[in-house]
Amino acid sequence: MNSPGLGDTARLFFAVIPDEATRERIARAAGALVLEPARLVPRSNYHSTLAFVGEIPAASIPALREVGAAQAAAAFSMRLDTFDFWPKPAVVVARASTVPASLEALWQRLHQDLAAHGWALNPKRLRPHVTLAKQVTRSPAFPAVSVVWEARDFSLMSSDTRGPQPVYTVLDTWPLLYDRGPA
Repeated sequence: MNSPGLGDTARLFFAVIPDEATRERIARAAGALVLEPARLVPRSNYHSTLAFVGEIPAASIPALREVGAAQAAAAFSMRLDTFDFWPKPAVVVARASTVPASLEALWQRLHQDLAAHGWALNPKRLRPHVTLAKQVTRSPAFPAVSVVWEARDFSLMSSDTRGPQPVYTVLDTWPLLYDRGPA
């Protein structure tokens, strides 16, 4: 059975989505950039991709939900502390220069479990980031940035790219475990 709004195939990915307060802090940081010409990413689309699965039959969504539900990683705090211009995709991103250990563990296990189900994505490395603008033709001057993001869950999402901006829909969300530390 297809999820609401999905056809026979779906463009899917796993991601960490910031809460509204974090989205606001990211948007304020992005507002300090002078990006001409560029297409700004709507703050409702801010996310950090964990695994891009791609276009798959909608009938495969239950298997992806099983993979998501099987993950057991600790919640983490991530600091977006640098802006980057990536010329090949022509984007400006806010990036974390340090990868939290729990995020790295989640990323590795998620990719291993996806490969075990036949989705061998062959990622090179994890570069946690949020895309702020697309169709950027040259690197702007970058001010300092420091946005702390407390990640408490991750999601399976679909991406509809038929319009002027992608529309992302959360299909399922799983909590990250709280590390209680020493008692």
